[in-house]
Amino acid sequence: MRTEACTPALTTAGDLVERSIADALETADELRCIAAPTPGETVALLELLLAVCYAAGCYPASEDEWEDWVLDRQPLADAAAWLRSQPPADWDLFGADAPFGQNALLQPFLDQHGAGPAQLVIEHVGDYNQFFDHHHLEHAAPLPAAAAFRAMLTQHVYGPGGRARISGKETLGPTITNLAVTRLGSRIRVIAQGETLGDTLRLNLAPHPQGPGTFNHTWTQTQRRGFRTKPQGRTVDGPADLHSVLGRSILMRPNLLADGTVAVDRVLIGAGELLAPLAAQYMQDAVYATTATGTTKPLWPSASRALWRESHALYAAVADRRKGTDLYARLASLPPGRHVSLWAVGLVAKQTTAITWVSDAFPFVPGREAALRQAAETGSRIADHVAACLGKAAHTAWLVAYPNPKPSDKKAQIARFDARGEHWAATAQPFHTLLEEAAGGISVAEALRGYASALHTTAQRLLARRLDSLPPNHRGFRTHAEATERLLAELGKNNSAPAKEEKAQ
Repeated sequence: MRTEACTPALTTAGDLVERSIADALETADELRCIAAPTPGETVALLELLLAVCYAAGCYPASEDEWEDWVLDRQPLADAAAWLRSQPPADWDLFGADAPFGQNALLQPFLDQHGAGPAQLVIEHVGDYNQFFDHHHLEHAAPLPAAAAFRAMLTQHVYGPGGRARISGKETLGPTITNLAVTRLGSRIRVIAQGETLGDTLRLNLAPHPQGPGTFNHTWTQTQRRGFRTKPQGRTVDGPADLHSVLGRSILMRPNLLADGTVAVDRVLIGAGELLAPLAAQYMQDAVYATTATGTTKPLWPSASRALWRESHALYAAVADRRKGTDLYARLASLPPGRHVSLWAVGLVAKQTTAITWVSDAFPFVPGREAALRQAAETGSRIADHVAACLGKAAHTAWLVAYPNPKPSDKKAQIARFDARGEHWAATAQPFHTLLEEAAGGISVAEALRGYASALHTTAQRLLARRLDSLPPNHRGFRTHAEATERLLAELGKNNSAPAKEEKAQ
């Protein structure tokens, strides 16, 4: 038994879920936003707030009511009041029998088979695979209760797949080691952001006439899958269920520190819930893109391709909308001039290892969706063209600088003059300026001309910096001159010119 859960300090810490969420909902229109240390944690907290709003019945009943909710700033205090009226035990993070968001069935195995709390934090765990060296996970450096809570939510939402570091034979069964990629672990999540936290929640609370479904407080509250055989994915029963899915089986051990604060010093993590493919109504924010093999799937995060380079797909989701079917259709139905930020977040993972978070924000103004799409698509093409020009200039520099190269040296020699990496990093800010100008009503053609001019100037500067390493001799001067001439010639070709502006719909 977890007798320490009866101490006053632990009871107070266990209450942090109910108190913090209720406080946030009551003051949602006074808060600019919520912000956690990582984009993934922030999304996980927003997912929990949305789940509570749905469970409380605090969401619009129809598309028309959604617009009234957003424009009239419908208070979210009813959701806070509902939460405060719930049994405290349902929200106790360290409850002995039904800890919030966790699987109490792991309790008999936690002390012997658990690891240090670093395993709870996606960015700290490294490879989940139980056959790798995980000595860092054995350190029991305590994790503050609030940080552990956020890390747990993030695991449920973004945990990568692979094989869990837990013994199925000695715990709940062989399939508890089979970690599935959690609900948002393989795709970009897009959240519409308003001026306040309240605006953000209202923008993302979709109508759901069939009812909110079940809120997942803990693993043992309903009949869930076991871990003896491979399970079938279950179908969610509503948006409250969707936004509170327990993507991992997690159990945290609390510990009272010398200063009286509560922390987590040991955790056990295994496979969680497995979902059947989600219906369209549960993919309200999904942006679809086509893979190299021609398959269409929700936009995925990439370590090598920045999110701004995919923003045209996001604006296409708005411009090609079917009214009343998803988040983008509702946003487009708002009165012209209403500014919304579309915040995109994803986790880049290589197999079982989390690599990095990617996130970016893009402006949206109803009535400007066609202009924004054109700006994003053409801006991306211009950036691609400039990158290709830099690549050709680097090749020209290589031909002159290395007249008799060894084939094995070619790649490294060309890389010496290739400024494409710096180009992509330098283009992010001009691209966002382009979108802001298009959203603000500036002619797309005019904005694109300024954008293209800036990229051309920057490209020349970046190539010159790469060529600075050439020796001050005849070959060095010739290399510099021919590479620069090639870049200017390529930049001047028509395929980098902005297309004629289309009339905004």
